[in-house]
Amino acid sequence: MKYLFLHPNFPAQYRHIITALGANPNNQVVFGTKNERPEWKIPGVHKALFKPSREPRPETHHYVRPLESAVIYGQAVFRTAEQLKAQGFVPDIICGHSGWGPTLFVKEAFPNTPLLCYFEWFYHSYGSDADFDPAEPLTVDDMARIRVKNAPILIDLYTCDWGLSPTYWQRSQFPTELQNKLSVLHDGVDADYFKPNPGAKLVLPNLDLSGVDELVTYVARGMEPYRGFPEFIEAIAYLQERRPNCHVVIVGSERVCYGKSLPNGKTYKQEMLEKIPLDLSRVHFVGSLPYGLYLKVIQASDVHVYLTRPFVLSWSMIESLSTGCLIVGSDTPPVREIIQDGENGLLVDFFSPKQIADRIDEVLDHPTRMAEIRVKARQTVLERYALSNLLVKHLELIHQVANRSLQQKDVGMEKKQSLTSSKL
Repeated sequence: MKYLFLHPNFPAQYRHIITALGANPNNQVVFGTKNERPEWKIPGVHKALFKPSREPRPETHHYVRPLESAVIYGQAVFRTAEQLKAQGFVPDIICGHSGWGPTLFVKEAFPNTPLLCYFEWFYHSYGSDADFDPAEPLTVDDMARIRVKNAPILIDLYTCDWGLSPTYWQRSQFPTELQNKLSVLHDGVDADYFKPNPGAKLVLPNLDLSGVDELVTYVARGMEPYRGFPEFIEAIAYLQERRPNCHVVIVGSERVCYGKSLPNGKTYKQEMLEKIPLDLSRVHFVGSLPYGLYLKVIQASDVHVYLTRPFVLSWSMIESLSTGCLIVGSDTPPVREIIQDGENGLLVDFFSPKQIADRIDEVLDHPTRMAEIRVKARQTVLERYALSNLLVKHLELIHQVANRSLQQKDVGMEKKQSLTSSKL
């Protein structure tokens, strides 16, 4: 078969899928991307680079600027698709990530090819991430901007033949009348790679914590409010008062990936360290790490803290569960979908640094009692999120969409039946 994948970055969410497809010499796999890094290669996968012709214009209304960017991306992909078609490549299936725009006009290039879109998030002013923090009330300007931000996603929802979202929480954010064409299918975690290493001690380049008895870990792409970084720093202050031997390792870049930057130009790390006095000899900022070193961090963790607003769930949370981490997680919808308090992890109030510290204390004070929770944490991944199972389902879904064998379900009726059965 001939496959076309579309994502501005390579390989993004499609890494395992295209690796599996590329390993079959009977397949022709093309990945349309603007990522030009030649060292990023996957055997059997051909990169087709697209280059946006320009950036959105500064004078464009700021509500519309993301849509203009998406249109420019879509144009670039259309031109690349026309080149592929001129070379004789017509895909049997197109898989693309919705939001940035690469999928907007691909149907104009290949009108008879089914399109399977990856839908990660649909934006709302109320009820999810945007209005979560009462200290940050939304303006009418914010609400209008958020509404318009959904424009390219709505176009993809209408245009695609089928879609998928990685979690039920994420699918629930999309318009109910369009959820009937969205499957829930997580990317999957390589549980053979992310596995426990009992008794592991942490040694990284330039950091030896092999003699540390209490290790608390935190992982995020950036250091930002969306992932509870300020609350975590405040929790560390409580911990340091109580536990003189406790060390903390923070993995992530000093940047904002989601949400707003500080208006004063400071990073949230700078802001919080100026605000909260910490013993920095016991707090280790190690930056972003390659997978091998990141794995060592979570395998050596005594307590792993994962905090998030009601937003997209991070891969790192499930990867940490897979290694048997004892996760102290925010009691927010994306986390509650995975973690049951006291069963396979512990839940805390996102906005309560003291409660976060208290639950970390609880884990460190009762390691034997927490052993069963660690076992159930990994079992959750093996049963629901293991790549070995989900990769097969992803490939099945791709082929079902290619063969046009899926039928839309009435999501409203599914919910009604579920509510009715729960009362019996």
